[in-house]
Amino acid sequence: MTTFPVSISLSSYGADLVRERGQADFIELLAKAGATRIELREELLTVEDPASFSLATQEHGLECLFSSPMELWEAGQSRPNPQLIPTLQRAQAFGAQWLKVSLGYFTEHCDLAQLAACLNQQPVHLLVENDQTSQGGRIEPMLRFFDTVEQVQAPISMTFDIGNWHWQDQSASTAARLLGHHVTYLHCKGVVRRPDGKLIATPPTATDLQAWGQLMTHMPHGLTRAVEYPLQGNDLTWLTRQHVQVLGRLNHTQRELSHV
Repeated sequence: MTTFPVSISLSSYGADLVRERGQADFIELLAKAGATRIELREELLTVEDPASFSLATQEHGLECLFSSPMELWEAGQSRPNPQLIPTLQRAQAFGAQWLKVSLGYFTEHCDLAQLAACLNQQPVHLLVENDQTSQGGRIEPMLRFFDTVEQVQAPISMTFDIGNWHWQDQSASTAARLLGHHVTYLHCKGVVRRPDGKLIATPPTATDLQAWGQLMTHMPHGLTRAVEYPLQGNDLTWLTRQHVQVLGRLNHTQRELSHV
């Protein structure tokens, strides 16, 4: 059976454990579990050395994506966040081929042409993700942004976070239908509401997996999909391998059936 590339967001192992062990400590684990890509989290960095991290990921045959909580557009500003270039450079130093950020406060006054010119000089590819905020977690601003990206032919694609739409009561299926052709990276997580009303990420149920497969029919075939839900247990390598196998098969059946 064909399997597709799977990434692991290191936040899945819990902030405390990741900061305690250091993110480089998970490289071998991910390689043994069959992952294709490691998603390094800027907010969890402690003592990681960029050059050593880059070398280790290459030696273990892993792709690397650098995730930053930075918002691409700050409120009231037409120019991109001044931290974008330093963050792209930091991502490159860690050996990342992609930088993932949030949208921020995008308006019609934002200078996407200048951003496109800047990104054309950068070796790291920019991904913009729907987050959990009102400015970056709703369909309408994301749609306006990617419509403009198309107009100016900016080298930017989308990270589609399936679960994050819940935080702004948005329809993931509508988002996939309208934005799916921009997506090159898929963040997967189930979402449930606790008794106190707080939304939390959870591993997928069978129902979640079926729904995710339907969402993916609106996206490029074979795109990399990422675990971004809790991976907790005594044997993290075994547990990770199980989820890599599940997500790696996701959408395969739907695609095969569509051609029968």
